[in-house]
Amino acid sequence: MGIEVNYPFLFLLLIPAVIIVFLFIRNHRGKENGEFWIAGLRLIIFSLLIIALTVPQVVLPVKGQTVVFLADRSASIGTNEEALAWIENSISHRKNDDQFAVAAFGENAVLEQNLGRNREAINEFNGVAEDSQSNLEAGLQFAASLIPRESSGRIVLMTDGNETEGKSLEAAAVLKNRNIEIDHVPLRTAAGDDVSISELNVPPSLYLGEEAPITIEVTSNVAKEADIRLSVNHKEVLKETVQVNEGKNVYTFTHKADTAGLTVYKAEIAADRDAYSENNALHSVVNVKGTPKVLIVQGEEAGDLANLLKGSGLETDIVIPEKLPTILSGYLQYQSIIFNNAPATVISEQQMILMEKAVKEFGTGFIMFGGEESFGLGGYFKTPIEKLLPVDMDIKGKKEMPSLGLVLVMDRSGSMAGNKIELAKEAAARSVELLREEDTLGFIAFDDRPWEILETKPLKDKQKAIEKIKSITPGGGTEIFTSLEQAYSELEDLQLQRKHIILLTDGQSATNGDYELLIESGKEKNITLSTVALGQDADRGLLEELAGMGSGRFYDVTDSSVIPSILSRETVMATRTYIEDKPFYPSIQPYPDWSSLFEKGVPEMNAYIASTAKPRAQVPLLSEKKDPVLAEWQYGMGWTAAFASDISGKWSGEWASWEKWPSFINQLVTKTLPQYESEPYRIDVENKDGNTVLSLESAASTSLPIETSIVSETGEQIEANMRLKAPGKYEALMPESAGMYFLNIKQTDHNGNVQVHQTGFTIPYSEEYLQKGINKEHLKSLSKMTGGKELASGEEAFRPLKKPASTKQPISEWLLLTAFLLFFSEIAVRRFGLTGLAAGILKKNRKVKEKPDAPLKVPKIKASRKKTSPSEQASAKLQGENPVKQTPKKTKAKKPNRPKPAAEPSPKEREERMKRLLDAKKRKNK
Repeated sequence: MGIEVNYPFLFLLLIPAVIIVFLFIRNHRGKENGEFWIAGLRLIIFSLLIIALTVPQVVLPVKGQTVVFLADRSASIGTNEEALAWIENSISHRKNDDQFAVAAFGENAVLEQNLGRNREAINEFNGVAEDSQSNLEAGLQFAASLIPRESSGRIVLMTDGNETEGKSLEAAAVLKNRNIEIDHVPLRTAAGDDVSISELNVPPSLYLGEEAPITIEVTSNVAKEADIRLSVNHKEVLKETVQVNEGKNVYTFTHKADTAGLTVYKAEIAADRDAYSENNALHSVVNVKGTPKVLIVQGEEAGDLANLLKGSGLETDIVIPEKLPTILSGYLQYQSIIFNNAPATVISEQQMILMEKAVKEFGTGFIMFGGEESFGLGGYFKTPIEKLLPVDMDIKGKKEMPSLGLVLVMDRSGSMAGNKIELAKEAAARSVELLREEDTLGFIAFDDRPWEILETKPLKDKQKAIEKIKSITPGGGTEIFTSLEQAYSELEDLQLQRKHIILLTDGQSATNGDYELLIESGKEKNITLSTVALGQDADRGLLEELAGMGSGRFYDVTDSSVIPSILSRETVMATRTYIEDKPFYPSIQPYPDWSSLFEKGVPEMNAYIASTAKPRAQVPLLSEKKDPVLAEWQYGMGWTAAFASDISGKWSGEWASWEKWPSFINQLVTKTLPQYESEPYRIDVENKDGNTVLSLESAASTSLPIETSIVSETGEQIEANMRLKAPGKYEALMPESAGMYFLNIKQTDHNGNVQVHQTGFTIPYSEEYLQKGINKEHLKSLSKMTGGKELASGEEAFRPLKKPASTKQPISEWLLLTAFLLFFSEIAVRRFGLTGLAAGILKKNRKVKEKPDAPLKVPKIKASRKKTSPSEQASAKLQGENPVKQTPKKTKAKKPNRPKPAAEPSPKEREERMKRLLDAKKRKNK
C-alpha cells in the first residue's frame, strides 16, 4: 500500500499558506488563545485543499494476474486449433484470483472473450477479423485496452510475427510505459505448396503497333508445373505451360500493342493444389499512343454511325447496351463514347456511374444522339448520364401536354424486401417528379391484397406523395389480379386523354382471374398497361402477355438498378409529347466552331426529342420552340454533346442526305476527344512502414502543385492528398485495398497552360499471402522491450509480473469533505469562542438534571446612605457607577415609583462581567 499524487508541484502552495499563518501568530502573540485555534484550523483547511488539488491516490495491490491472450487470425496462419489449444492449456494453470480475456486480430482486432475470473476458455473464434493483413499494432492496442487503465498486466501474443500493416514496436513502447509485459508464442504458418506472381513489368508508354516486352516474375516454394496467362483489356492473348522451380523464376514474353488508349495488362498463374489464390494475378496499366478509339453503343436498327466516322480516321467499336463493360478500364481505353438511340432500361446504374467517372475524371468524350429510346424517352431522367449531358430530360411547356392519369401497381410482398423495394420506391418517386400537378396519380401496393397508398386523383402535393410512397414496407404473399382490377376501376371513368397503368412484380400470382376481359374492357376506356418482371421468380409469361394485351411494353429485369429508368421512361412514354414531329429548320446560333459548317444554312429536320438546356451549355442549334437541337458543354475533364434528332434520317429528315452530314458527325465526335498533350510521370507504389505510398516523379523538376483524381476499377472515388515532397516529386497515402486504380494528373504552369496525364497503377496483393515462415527476431524485440519472453509452457502465462498489478483509489473527495467540515467548525469558533462553545455544550448536558431558573427578584431602591466596601467600589467603577457617598436632597414626599425588573444577563455577559471584576481585584492587589 502506498500513496501517489498526480500533480506534486502543487505542494509548493503550502509554503505561502504556512508563511501567512506564521505571520498571523506572531502579530497576535500574547492575545487570547481563541485566535490561535482559528489560525490552526485555517492552516489545516488550506492544507487539505492543496493536497486534494494534487489528486492523491491510495495504491492498493491487486490479487492475481491480468492476462490477455491475443491470437493471430490472418491468412498466413493456417488454422486456429494451435492457438485455441494453447489458451486452454494456459487457463488450466491459473489461480482463483487470476483473470483473463481473449482477443484476436487480422487487419482489425476483435474481442473473443471478456475479462473475468472463474470461467472456461472459448473453444472457437467467433469474431469477424479480416485476414488480408497482419496488423500487430492494432492487436496490441486493443488487447491493452482490456487491461484496467491504471493497472499492469500481461499480453500473450500468439502469431508468426510477420507484420504487414502498422508499427507494433511503437505500440510496444507505449505498453512498456504502462508496465504491460508482452510474452509471445510462435505459431506455425500455413503449410502447403504455393506459386505466386511477384512482379509484372510492362513499359509505361507504348506506340500503336509496337512490340511490348513483358516480364513476369514467379515465386514458388516448390518445383511444379504451372500455366501462365496474359490478357490485354480482359482478352486473353497468351497462355503457356511452364516448369516453375523453387525460388524466383523470370519469364519474358512480347505482345504487339494493337489498341490505343489506356491498356490493362494482366498476368495470371494457375497450379494444382495452390495454397493461396490471392497472389496469382497482377495488373499493369500502359498508355498506348495511336489512333483515337470511339465506343458506339446502339441497338440493331440505329443507323450506320461507324460508316460515317470512317473518313475521320477514328477506330470504332460497336456494342449493344446489354454488353457494356462493367469495370472502369473498359471505358478508359476509348477517347469518346457515343449513345446512338440506346435505352437506359437495359443499362445498370453502376455502368452509368463508370461512364460518368470516365468523362468527369479522365476526359473521355460523350455524345447522345436522339431516337425513340434516347433522352427522356429512353429513361435517362435523374441518371448519371443525364448528369454529364448538357441538357435536362425534363422539358419546358408542360402545360401543352395532354391530360394524363397514371396508376402504379407495385409488389410489396416479402420477396421484395431489401434493395428491390428500395429501388422500386425510388423509381416511383422519379415518376412523381416527372408529372405535372394537374396530372392524376394513383399508387397501389399489393401483397396478398391491395393497399391503396395514394388515392387516384390530381397530384397537388408532390412531396407528400413521395413521402407516402417511400413509407411502404414489404410483407405478405403475392396476388396480382385484385390489385390490377382496382387500378382499372379507378381510371375507367376519369375524363383524361391518356390513362396508363404500370405493374411491377417479382413473383407469381396466388390466384387467377379473367385478365383478358379486364384488359379488353380497359382498352375501350383508353387505358394502356405496361409490366415489369423483376428477378428469376417472376411470371414472365403472364406479364409479357398482359403487356401485349394492354398495348404497353414488357420489361424483363435481371438487374434491379434499372427499375428507376424503366418507370421514368414509362411515365414519359405515356404522354408521347416529348417527340416534336413537326418539320422545321433549326435556328443557327453564333458559335465560331460551327460557323464555317453552317454558313450556308442547314437542311430541314422532321422531328426531335424535347429537352431543356442546362444553364452553362452552349446551344449552336435551336428549334422553333427554342428547345436545344444541338447542345454542348464541358463536364469535368471531358466534353459532352447532345443531338436531339436521330442518325437514320427518320427524324433528321434532309440532314441524312446533306452533303455536309459526314463532316458534321465527324466534327461533333472530334470535338469530344481529349484536347491535351500528355506529360509523362514516373509512378511507383511501395509499402513504407506498413502504409501503401503512391509516388509521382515528373520529368521536369518543378515545384508547381498538381491536381489528381484517383478512381478504382469499380468507379469508387479515392480520397488521397498528393503532397509535394521535392521539386517534381509528389507523394500520397493510398488505401490498403489491392486492385487496379486509374490516375488523372492535371498541372497548370505560371502562364495558365494546362498539362494533363492519364495513367493507372496497381496496389498488389498483401504480403500476407506470401509464405515467409516465423519472424522470431521481431517477436523477441517486442518481448524484450516490455520485459516479456517467449513462453515454453502454458503455466508461465500466469507467472507473477515483474511490476505487480495494483489499483489506485482517489481520495481527493474525502479530503474536500474533511476541509468542508473543518470550515464550518472554524466559523463556529469565531462566532462563539472556545469557552462559549464549551459552556454551551455543558449547559446542554446539565439542562436535563436542573430545574428551570426562578424569576429574578428586583429589590426596591432605598434612598438611604449605604457604606460600600473597596471591592464593591472597584466593581462600580468598572460598571460606570459613582462610588462616592451622596446625600439625597430633601424633596416633597412622593409615592415612590416601583422600578421595572432588569432583563436577565446572558451567559456571555456574566462571563465578561466576572472577568472584569477579577482583573480589577488583581490590579488592586498589586
